[in-house]
Amino acid sequence: MNHQAKKKKRNSNDAIREYLALGLVPNLGAYRIKLLMQRVDHPQEIFRLGGKELMSIDGIGPVVANAIQKFNDWDEVDKLLKQTITCSAEIISYRDEAYPSLLREIFDPPILLWLKGDSGILDTPGVAVIGTRRATKYGLKKAEEFSAGLVRHHLTVVSGLAYGVDAAAHKATVAAGGKTIAVLGSGIDNIYPGKHRELAKNIWESGGAVISEFPPGTNPDAGNFPVRNRIVSGLTLGTLVIESGLEGGSMITARSALDQNREVFAIPHSLDNENGKGCNAIIKRGWGKLVQHMDDIIDELPVTVTKGEHEATVKKSSWKSVQLDDLSQSICGSLEKNTLPMHIDALSEKLELPSHRLLPKLLELEMMDCVRQTAGKKFELK
Repeated sequence: MNHQAKKKKRNSNDAIREYLALGLVPNLGAYRIKLLMQRVDHPQEIFRLGGKELMSIDGIGPVVANAIQKFNDWDEVDKLLKQTITCSAEIISYRDEAYPSLLREIFDPPILLWLKGDSGILDTPGVAVIGTRRATKYGLKKAEEFSAGLVRHHLTVVSGLAYGVDAAAHKATVAAGGKTIAVLGSGIDNIYPGKHRELAKNIWESGGAVISEFPPGTNPDAGNFPVRNRIVSGLTLGTLVIESGLEGGSMITARSALDQNREVFAIPHSLDNENGKGCNAIIKRGWGKLVQHMDDIIDELPVTVTKGEHEATVKKSSWKSVQLDDLSQSICGSLEKNTLPMHIDALSEKLELPSHRLLPKLLELEMMDCVRQTAGKKFELK
């Protein structure tokens, strides 16, 4: 089914002014705003809370509480709304139905997203394809090959519109007839780099989307890009690092993916390639899976593609189709109820069994491809 036809019905945006206002409050930030929103039905109520009520919320101290109470820059809020209309963008809030569900799961999801293109694409299964701006011919070739491969598996390609690997991934996706999302480190009206304005237009006109958490008029300051990288990884089921040095945005994005409990993949490189040392380090340290073929990615993703379908769908838990004993079923049932991996101690407490009894059974479940172990003795369904 066409993405436009499946586009979600948008909630009323009567709260957008309040969300914009909260974004202008000094030192508040996305995570604290999320905590505040959990205490009220409408963000307008936040500005009516007293100082003691505000400070009773985790992370809200006297300075931030005072800044919320004294906020009165509604002219700036209306200016941002006008700029949004002028540049033909739309705003999606954290509580809108159109807000991407995977992004909502991360620690500090952006409260607002400015968007040009199809908002329906934000909630489709996807993979981030990222890498250095100074990509080699090998890196560019692999970015193109794997992006086209993801399109063939009906997956959305997410990247950052930068020079090098990002641009190659976006272009290859559009050329292959796929959908891609570009995440900006600047305002939606300030496409960066400027040479990629035409590419951005091609993305949203081909059924993809260009998005930003930064208000219109925001310049592409260096500090914005590490912040936006959590969105690149947060939108996706996994992140593929095509080519990267030991430092830089790609490594930050890979770490964000790990923190968000998403898959990480890396292309191996020659020892002589300085721009590939980051990928080799990811593989060596066990942060991500070495990738040589598309199947190395597809096999690890919790999606499947049915013949004749045009979209990937979330896989059903495989443990229910396997004949398991009572303890194994209890373990899998407990893991299924948690969106994040469970530490062995938490699982032991929940099932009221010592960990030494659970570990052999968990190993057995791993061998049966029902469960996987992540770092720190944590377990999740596969």
